[in-house]
Amino acid sequence: MIRIIHAGDPAVEQLLSRHPAGEEEAAAKVRDILAGVREGGDEALCRYTARFDGVSLNPAELKVKPEEISEARERVTSEFLDALEVAAENIMSYHRRQLTTSWMEADARGLLVGQLVRPLARVGVYVPGGTAAYPSSVLMNALPARVAGVKEIVMVSPPNREGKINPHTLVAADLAGVTEIYKAGGAQAIAALAYGTQTIRPVDKIVGPGNLYVTLAKQQVFGLVDIDMLAGPSEVLVIADDSADPRYVAADMLSQAEHDPLARALLLTPDSQLAQAVKDELERQLRDLPRREIAASSLAGYGAVILTRDIAQAVDLANRFAPEHLELVVREPFSWLGRITTAGAVFLGPHAPEPLGDYLAGPSHVLPTGGTARFYSPLGVDAFLKRTSVIACSREAFQEVARHIIHLARVEGLDAHARAVEIRLDKSGRESENHE
Repeated sequence: MIRIIHAGDPAVEQLLSRHPAGEEEAAAKVRDILAGVREGGDEALCRYTARFDGVSLNPAELKVKPEEISEARERVTSEFLDALEVAAENIMSYHRRQLTTSWMEADARGLLVGQLVRPLARVGVYVPGGTAAYPSSVLMNALPARVAGVKEIVMVSPPNREGKINPHTLVAADLAGVTEIYKAGGAQAIAALAYGTQTIRPVDKIVGPGNLYVTLAKQQVFGLVDIDMLAGPSEVLVIADDSADPRYVAADMLSQAEHDPLARALLLTPDSQLAQAVKDELERQLRDLPRREIAASSLAGYGAVILTRDIAQAVDLANRFAPEHLELVVREPFSWLGRITTAGAVFLGPHAPEPLGDYLAGPSHVLPTGGTARFYSPLGVDAFLKRTSVIACSREAFQEVARHIIHLARVEGLDAHARAVEIRLDKSGRESENHE
């Protein structure tokens, strides 16, 4: 079961120094799969689907047809549709605030600089599937792309044994404006998105979480296409004081522990009574949790209750850990928010549990893991935009800055750069008018 340790325990440093998985054997298998799809196209994609997902498809069956989406709509409940629509509206509203626009600005001399902001043309969204359904992941990946103005949003998801994609996932994709859906998963689906096949055209960027093989595949195709990030096991770190309800804290820790035996659920608190109460509550809530074996393994292997000197020390440790999800379950959570420097998402107060962000609040739940919140941001509209610099210059501005360009070019030993400026000047240092 979960351990209670003090902040000075060496085990804390072990928890802080986690590293993303990158097993050499798995990486080699991924390289073979990528090469196979790159060379074999649809035939290889179908072959790997049969091997890894246990379903035989021919190339004509890879693409989801409109009638499959219509059938899926008939199979979901009105309650699901209502929840999906509320979530979608919140996600759209939040991400519209992230939109940036093109701009240009000229100084008094006539030197004009600017920036063109354009959406990516074609984006691939990976959604885990098979026996599971993650309609929330569809919304969290596809809707920011839609807000950004991406015209072609291509979804891949592994089929079940019947050769189908879960109806909840299909309905979410339809609502989110996904333009193409394919029955493919794993590293082979990443290969199809990156290299293209006879059926699937290549994309500019691949987003969405997956297992180790998906993550390694994204890592290996990066450079040919862009990716969002390299996702690792889920994480939640809770900072709590004696005002926290141990039932809430335990439930929030379990909400991440049930994801994966490698998931990390941590509580940092200066209150020893709360620490013990949360440990007891975790044991009680685990008893009737459907995914209790996964959650128990996560808590035993990667979970901890860490006793700190005070909340300030807890915040310092949290910033070093850079968690995917950080909950501040303390009396004055907003007063501590300014001290948080590294976290994927911060949840403030007892009524903002992590699942609120997973499903409905609005920000994308695609967040940096494994300490990468030190330099990565959550998935957002910016991930689907590209920027082009714009430069123009009047004759007067050019004459004023030419000598500086020439000097810098000569220092770097790039004579052709200097001459490209000099050729536009006459012997007096003024701009030549021979070209007019």
